[in-house]
Parts: sequence; C-alpha cells; structure tokens
Amino acid sequence: MTDDLARHLRPGCLVAVADGAGAPVGLRAALGDAAREVGGVRALLGWVFEPPIALDDHEAFTDVATIMSGYALRAPIRDGRVRYVPARLGTVPALLAGPLRPDVLVAGLRPGRDGLVFGSEIGWMRAAVDAGALVLAEVNHGLPDATDGVPLPADRVVVVAETDRPPHVLAPARSDDVARAIGGRVAALLPDGAVLQYGPGAIADAILRAVDRPIGVDSGLISDAVAQLEARGLVTGRPRATYLAGTEAVYAWGDGRRVLDRVEVTHDISRLAAHDRLVAVNTALEIDRVGQVNVEMAGGQPVGGIGGHPDFALAASRSPRGLSVIAMASRHRSGPTLVDRLSAPVTTARSDVDVVVTEHGAADLRGLDDAERARALDALWARGS
Repeated sequence: MTDDLARHLRPGCLVAVADGAGAPVGLRAALGDAAREVGGVRALLGWVFEPPIALDDHEAFTDVATIMSGYALRAPIRDGRVRYVPARLGTVPALLAGPLRPDVLVAGLRPGRDGLVFGSEIGWMRAAVDAGALVLAEVNHGLPDATDGVPLPADRVVVVAETDRPPHVLAPARSDDVARAIGGRVAALLPDGAVLQYGPGAIADAILRAVDRPIGVDSGLISDAVAQLEARGLVTGRPRATYLAGTEAVYAWGDGRRVLDRVEVTHDISRLAAHDRLVAVNTALEIDRVGQVNVEMAGGQPVGGIGGHPDFALAASRSPRGLSVIAMASRHRSGPTLVDRLSAPVTTARSDVDVVVTEHGAADLRGLDDAERARALDALWARGS
C-alpha cells in the first residue's frame, strides 16, 4: 500500500486528506510512510475527529495545515505541529482553486450505482477534485450512501485500499439544565415554516429536542437530533447538509437518503438567504458588548474553527423573516461570556447577529446602534447575576 501511495506523490506536492466521519484513517500509517519515502510532502486537513495522518511523525510531512480547528487538532495547533488557516467554510473551494490547490486528495469513498462516490460527507472534497487533484481512494463499504450520488471521474481515481469500516461515532454532547433552558428559549423563537441551521453541541441538541412544530433543516451538519426530530414527524421536506456525523443511528438513517450536497451548495449564502424564514442558530465562546462573536479560542488556546458560522449567520440575517441567533451560556467556568474585548479575532461580525439567547432570556439587537446593543446585552447578562 505504501508503494501505491508513494507512486503518486512527489517532493513539494500538497496532499489534502478528506475529513469528517468517513475520513480515510485506515491509510494513516501507509500515507506517512509514503510521504517520508518521497520527502518534502505537505498536508492539508479539514474537520478532523481523529487524526488521518500521524501528527507526531515529524519526518513524514514538511508542513501540515488545516482549514478547521477543533476536536483532534486542538493540541497539535497549540503546540505548532499544525498551522490553522482561518477561512469560512464557504470560501474553501476558492482556496482550493488557488493558493491551496491540492495535487492529491486522499479520501474514503464507497461504491455507488455508477462509480465511486462520497459516503458520509462531501464538504470541500468535490472542490478539490474539480481543482485537478488526483484521488487516492480507500474504498470503504462501511460508509452510508447519504450523498448526492454523483460519481467521481473514474480516470481521476486510483484505488489504493479497500475496507469495511463504519464511520467515526460522534457521541452526543452531554446536556444540562443550562443547555435545556437555552434550547427551550430558542425553539420558542422559531416561526411557523422555519428552516433551521444549527451547529454541533449540547445546545443545538437541546433546541431540536424542544422543537414542537414542523421545520425544515438546511445546515452544514446533520446529527442524530435531526433523525429523532423526523421520527416525531416534525421535519418538512428533505433535510440538507454537507456532513453527517453522530452515532450509528444517524448513519443508518442517512443511508440511501441523498441528504448531503457539496459545500458550494450547502453554504451558498444567496441560496440560503432565499429561504423566507431561515433561522441560523450558532453558539459562541464569548461575545463582546456590541455583539461580535468569537468561536475559535478560549484562554489563548484553540478550541474551534470558523467553519460555517459566518456563512449561515450572514444568510439568516438577510432572510426576510429569518433570524441569526447566537445561543450561549452566560458563563463559562468561572467567568461571564459577555466581555468588553474579545480574547481572539472576530469570527462573526456584529452586523450578522440578530438575537442573542442565554439561559436567562434573549436580547433582540436588530435595529439597535452600538450603545443600545451594549445596554441590551448588559441587561441580559445582569439577569443571571
């Protein structure tokens, strides 16, 4: 297998490694060996649940970058083994067509009706193929058939391994009274006919559990909570996302459903804003007194990546009867999450934040100037003091 991989690498080439629950982690050792044999190979990673390359092997790759922090990459970014490139997910295809154009994409694929297809995610990987990357495929019969079913060009795919490994299991986040309180408050904001976008985590799960009317789902992620909501008869139309991630139950639910599209579709701001009632619900690590949001760092340490947060927030703020909602606990550990100055760069601009919800209530910031926004947020946080 190492020889099969090394044959398609060259010094200085950029190897993108597909991300998500279906990442080709079975190739980790062989890919590292091949990169070390060739020398001078660079790597590009995405939304990683478990490292698809050996990050402790300093001789394998001369440079490792990622367009998404979080999960398995927090420590490697902190100690300098991985460079974090700040990019909203909707702009990644443009990066792949330009300064981050990969020579090779290493990906997990599954057999489809007309050829090899992506399974539990599409994300930015289709853009890598469009940019000219040769696909070195781990054919994985354990992946669900959840994508658009469009086969990859056969002349651009080289199969280097075959396996039958289920996608990575992402256990549901533990809920608590704060998450449930926030979930109930956000669910009450949803208008009839709402189309919901949500991010991963306990607050999002609590929101979906609290929903009591039919909604559509147009998001970056589909988790177990959507499958459970559909089981309650509260999902209208076809849910849409670019990643499927959760337990075995959601992978079984998504199999054969065609719920996943490429990121150019799922994160298209104009398409999303055309929903009359798009409600984007995202969380934050901290928010300042005019409504600017940080989701990337806490205490000077990397926690998450930009992802689709600003894409969906902007789209929802443009939706005629939609809302861009920041749902967050009023405190984290020993301190308040409302701060005078963010401790990291701004992830999402204040102009794209409509309503802020905590366990104590909500602050509607629409139409307010900065002084009024500060008073509204101060009043909301004061309810918990």
